[in-house]
Amino acid sequence: MALFGKRRKQQTESDPAVGVAAVEGDPSGAAEGDRGPVLPPVDAEGRRSADAHREFLLSMVEELPPFGQQLLDALDLTLCEDVVSQVDLPGFDNSAMDGYAVQWPDLTGASDSDPVVLAVVGEIAAGQQATQPLSPGTAMKVMTGAPIPPGADTVVPYEDTDRGADDVLVYREAPEGQHIRRRGEDLAAGSQVFSAGDRLHPASIGLLAAIGQDKALVRPRPRVVVIATGSELVEPGMPLESAGQLYDSNSFLLAAAARRAGAQVFRVGMVSDDPDQVKQLIRDQLVRADLVVTSGGVSQGDHDVVKQVMPELGWCDFAQVAMQPGKPQGFGLIGDDQTPMIMVPGNPVSAFVSFEAFVRPVIRKLRGVQPYTRVALPAIAAHDMTSVPGRRQFARGIVTEDGDRRVKLVGGHGSHLIGDLAQANCLVILDEETESVAAGDTVPVWLLTED
Repeated sequence: MALFGKRRKQQTESDPAVGVAAVEGDPSGAAEGDRGPVLPPVDAEGRRSADAHREFLLSMVEELPPFGQQLLDALDLTLCEDVVSQVDLPGFDNSAMDGYAVQWPDLTGASDSDPVVLAVVGEIAAGQQATQPLSPGTAMKVMTGAPIPPGADTVVPYEDTDRGADDVLVYREAPEGQHIRRRGEDLAAGSQVFSAGDRLHPASIGLLAAIGQDKALVRPRPRVVVIATGSELVEPGMPLESAGQLYDSNSFLLAAAARRAGAQVFRVGMVSDDPDQVKQLIRDQLVRADLVVTSGGVSQGDHDVVKQVMPELGWCDFAQVAMQPGKPQGFGLIGDDQTPMIMVPGNPVSAFVSFEAFVRPVIRKLRGVQPYTRVALPAIAAHDMTSVPGRRQFARGIVTEDGDRRVKLVGGHGSHLIGDLAQANCLVILDEETESVAAGDTVPVWLLTED
């Protein structure tokens, strides 16, 4: 599925930079004579800021086009049109209680010692209609949700009567209109019930059904293919056959995070370090991908196969970002539809932080859900913290809220410490100017407990 607007697509069709890796430090994004997207500026050490890299990625994708979905499939998706009700809710005056429809003047003086006696002239269940109007001095049995018969203006609940079948004794007076739901009192026909951009929750789905809609025009869930590379990886559940092998956690980590972010996820798992196999697998996945996410193979190693093969798949950009963890980052546009591909480092914590900083915002833009980036909330540092100036530190933390929001760090700075990551419920953001934070100071955090 093409994700790019006409302007960008027209530029790409005649763009000789397709298939050329962006030259690091070259603001044109390609070698001399080629054209490509304008890359973010870099500092004296050749690094771009985390904010600039995220904005660059967001600029390279567009919201998915609207698609009509069945109501249950539209849950949590974003509407692409205003919705106006064509019907009243309720659609007719109906009873709010099981009881008797009456004319309220007939109840004057009713009491336990002197009940009013009314002749029961019929019964109306939900879904039925009265066969005749109600006359003074009579009552008609009605069930909850049943239409109010013409001539009736009040409902007496069963508990205020003897529940008689031929004649009913009423022991209480009642105000006019008691226990009647009036037509249109919830929603009048012609009322706008939703606006384009609203996200559909369970109650929203219920309301759409209540006004007779069986579908909703929404932005579909992005199809995200997650691929982990590395010949050392072993599928969980299989034996480790050598000391150099380890279980593939990244594809599960990233696939789970993408699903929680609202994507339809296809986890491919580990791929060998054979360049031809990697190229073929990526090409094969494009038929079902709005976004491809890979982990590993984007650093400076001799076997960083993703970085090696990407120029053969499409336009690509490999960058150093002034952040820790997650310094090496990659992005590409591959295949005939220029499918975006985000390449993150292979260490688990680096992969997860990269997902939060870059992949999650892209998924939310594809979905049409704002804000794209998590909102940074203030928290009180529970202890002293340190950081290295010149790069943004994303530290794992545990937030507690007991009157105020406090945060403590969990684990070290190592990008391999997935055990510590599993304990964290937030990321503590220490900006590029921060060297130290004293206990009691306020620091921004991203809460990971929210979708």
